[in-house]
Amino acid sequence: MTKSLKRILKNKAGRSFGTITVRHQGGRMKRFLREVDFKREKKDIWAKVETVEYDPNRNADIAKVVYEDGERCYIIAPDKLVVGAKVIASDSAPIEVGNALPLGKIPVGTPVHNIEIKPGGGGQIARGAGVLASIFGKDETHMLIKMPSGEIRKFDPDCWATVGQVGNVDHKHRRIGKAGVNRRRGKRPTVRGVAMHPGAHPHGGGEGRSGIGLKYPKTPWGKPAVGKTRKPKKYSDRLIVKGRKRGKNG
Repeated sequence: MTKSLKRILKNKAGRSFGTITVRHQGGRMKRFLREVDFKREKKDIWAKVETVEYDPNRNADIAKVVYEDGERCYIIAPDKLVVGAKVIASDSAPIEVGNALPLGKIPVGTPVHNIEIKPGGGGQIARGAGVLASIFGKDETHMLIKMPSGEIRKFDPDCWATVGQVGNVDHKHRRIGKAGVNRRRGKRPTVRGVAMHPGAHPHGGGEGRSGIGLKYPKTPWGKPAVGKTRKPKKYSDRLIVKGRKRGKNG
């Protein structure tokens, strides 16, 4: 019996034991969770693309592939991947859309997505609709990857990535149309901080329409919201060759 690739996704509505831990969530429609293979675990076996599908849990499309041994799984669907195409995850895979290889085996300039941070950890970077990173260069011990944000970062050559740009490129041009569309997706209304009273948000208070009244914007919990918000001495600082563009105070 073939293992199901879908299971019911429990709706937690941003709550933990009844306490709101993530704001602006709740009220979404029922949905399934599709088990996506970010690790591309079946190596050196060709797979054929059966379908390219919509996934309610992400903005990228997903592709259902069937391997030569009959097993099926979902992968992130790259742009220009069509039904009937063949893909493979292998050290010696051809540099073609949908194929997965170690970064050290991919030529400079190649667009990639679904990149591992640590070898064997599964793809965690560049998975959103229309996103791509590119192989920027190589040094003695690391691969240099230009991230979608413009940041240039070092990666272990043994980390795996998939060739191509993530599909559903036109997602950023979508029109929501009405508030009910977002409500069905589980997104509840977001009230501006300046419209609140001062006890609920640092931006609140003041007579009439007033600005935030502070030197810099803050989160509801008083932490900086624009500019240098990155944690000092973060573990990945040593891997960043060139930082991304930051906000006004960055």
